[in-house]
Amino acid sequence: MSAQLIAPTVAVHASFLAAMDEFLAEGADSVPSSSMAHELRTWRDRWATVDGFAEYVGTVGGIVDHERPDGVVPLSTRWWVDGDTYLGRVAFRHRLTPSLLTWGGHIGYGVRPGARRRGHATVMLRAALPVAHHELGIDPVLVTCDDTNTGSRKVIEACGGIFEDQRDDKLRYWIHAAAATAGQQPQRRI
Repeated sequence: MSAQLIAPTVAVHASFLAAMDEFLAEGADSVPSSSMAHELRTWRDRWATVDGFAEYVGTVGGIVDHERPDGVVPLSTRWWVDGDTYLGRVAFRHRLTPSLLTWGGHIGYGVRPGARRRGHATVMLRAALPVAHHELGIDPVLVTCDDTNTGSRKVIEACGGIFEDQRDDKLRYWIHAAAATAGQQPQRRI
């Protein structure tokens, strides 16, 4: 696998649009609290054009470095790409609100439906840990998943996630980013 985690780029426009069609086909635009749903609803009529896509990349490519009144914390986004093929994305939340401490965590990730079950999520999350640790100073990293999402649970555990608890329908895991980056075995206590 030669995929890599990069800053959002206009170079993957065609495959990004195909990926968004895959997400729409599975109903991603109807998940109320999803950032993907918000972006699909906000941008899908604009990102088909070169200029609209460039504007979108400009909004997700930089760091949102301030907390907005609606509670959105500083955020960085990286895309998982192989050449000019968009495969998924990682969102880094630089700090946690009470809501993110329960439901969202520091890192959110998603692989396009057509690229799932090929190991991308695990490699993508592993690639995200050095970014969280070295670039953003986040360690340990909180990652959550739905209690029904066995695939995501296995990804988090394969990347060193240590289960803390379940809150509502979310499983909460902490990953020691420095240890994971160095290839060390995860510690048992946070």
